[in-house]
Amino acid sequence: MSIKVEQLTKVYGKQKALDALTFETKAHTIVGFLGPNGAGKSTTMKILASLLPSTSGTCAIRGISVQENTLQAKKIVGFLPENNPLYQDMYVRELLEFEAETHRIKDKKARIDQVIQQTGLTAEQHKKVAQLSKGYKQRVGLACCIIHDPEVLILDEPTTGLDPNQIMEIRSLIKELGREKTVLLSTHLMQEVEAICDEIIILNHGQLKAHFSMEAMATRFPGQSLEEIFVRLTK
Repeated sequence: MSIKVEQLTKVYGKQKALDALTFETKAHTIVGFLGPNGAGKSTTMKILASLLPSTSGTCAIRGISVQENTLQAKKIVGFLPENNPLYQDMYVRELLEFEAETHRIKDKKARIDQVIQQTGLTAEQHKKVAQLSKGYKQRVGLACCIIHDPEVLILDEPTTGLDPNQIMEIRSLIKELGREKTVLLSTHLMQEVEAICDEIIILNHGQLKAHFSMEAMATRFPGQSLEEIFVRLTK
């Protein structure tokens, strides 16, 4: 078990964003987290990343309760939000040094060098973030996300707004990261899910509509494409 969510509920005023959501994922898998806008994906991700309190229910990362042991849970999670908030006036390497210091990484230089190489930022490391294309900014966001070598990555629409070449590059990087980590990935691109995901979770109106492996999809939903399954479950 890598991520475990039980009866997770979040209420904003009179609106119920999550309604007793329950699911569990395996370790070292890439999980496609799907649903229409307003389904509760980002809310769930923010709760798992300890950025938003739940109204009720529980969730755990690698057996660590997010509600009861927030700091401990944060240490093993890397979160890339949809808007990728980066310090635009900082240089790439400077930003990674700041992140490494925040996480109290011992051998900062070696780890920063490793992450820069892994995310393909070698040629960009001495540029300001503001000078980078959106694709490279996403790489910087991923670098910040993995700098402390977390066991679980939570990525909220990491390829939105990228061109086809940039999308393929980021997908390749996520697939590589998924060999050693659990990745919870939200996206509206069915092609992306089919290309890199091992499991699928579909939400609608804050409720779980389906959870299945890509291997089991043809048996569970014979003759249906992922897009057709999505539309049928979320209409």
